[in-house]
Amino acid sequence: MRKRVVLMLALALLWCAAASAQQAQPLTFVTDFTIRPGKEADYMELVKTVGAPVRDKLMAEGVVFGWGIDVPLMQVPGQATHSVWYTVAGWDGVQKVQTAMAAQIEKMRAESKAPPAKGAKPGKSFDERTAEIFDQSKTRQWVFRELDNNFTSAAPPPDLLPYSRINLITIQPGKYGEWKAAWDKYNKPVFDKLIASGVIGGVGIGTEEARSAGEFTHYVFVSAPNLGAFDKVRDAFIADRNARSAEERAAIAALFNSLTDPTMARQFMLRAIVFKVAPPKK
Repeated sequence: MRKRVVLMLALALLWCAAASAQQAQPLTFVTDFTIRPGKEADYMELVKTVGAPVRDKLMAEGVVFGWGIDVPLMQVPGQATHSVWYTVAGWDGVQKVQTAMAAQIEKMRAESKAPPAKGAKPGKSFDERTAEIFDQSKTRQWVFRELDNNFTSAAPPPDLLPYSRINLITIQPGKYGEWKAAWDKYNKPVFDKLIASGVIGGVGIGTEEARSAGEFTHYVFVSAPNLGAFDKVRDAFIADRNARSAEERAAIAALFNSLTDPTMARQFMLRAIVFKVAPPKK
């Protein structure tokens, strides 16, 4: 399961301060797909004709804050190949998207069963096409609640396809408040400077809204316009810690280790191939 967790954390509101302002703790619904080898182009065509029209329409109506598709930067055997995500204010938004998607799929099914033109060969049904494109037995869905975040105030470029680093953490039972206080004191100031200087687009903390996996309790994500930004993130934290005494560095490490299970920590990298966010409200 942990191998496939990499694709569930589609980073919903990164580079989208407007959406963040609309809803402080939005929900992100993620679907992990395993696309069969050689069918990537067919899958993207399916996205254009089925999912994209629905999500774009609902984004224009203000229901969806943003949506996109992520793929792993580092492929791991057994994990999903693509993740589709959309972000909404709450469960009501999830229902609107799910209802619209179900209607769109039924429409596509009906169209695929229509009699062919005279002399033409019958085409494949919608279900036959999708079965050829992805392994439906490996599809996995998740719902995440973003608990805290900070984003750049700059509007994302129209062609932005960000990279994201995901840190999966297991916080000790009942210790989230203490962990968050330590995070705000020692980590948040470093990230805030990186955001203000334009090195990264955003950072946030979240958890599963509907708990379905027991391998982590929370995640921290960092999104950037390019991979080189993560070198700068590393350098910034090294500089921050080196500016402290050896005793303080040891105390910080001991504090975080006491509040989490370090043996459960995992990190993953994602690359966006589709990234859309709603424009700021005027």
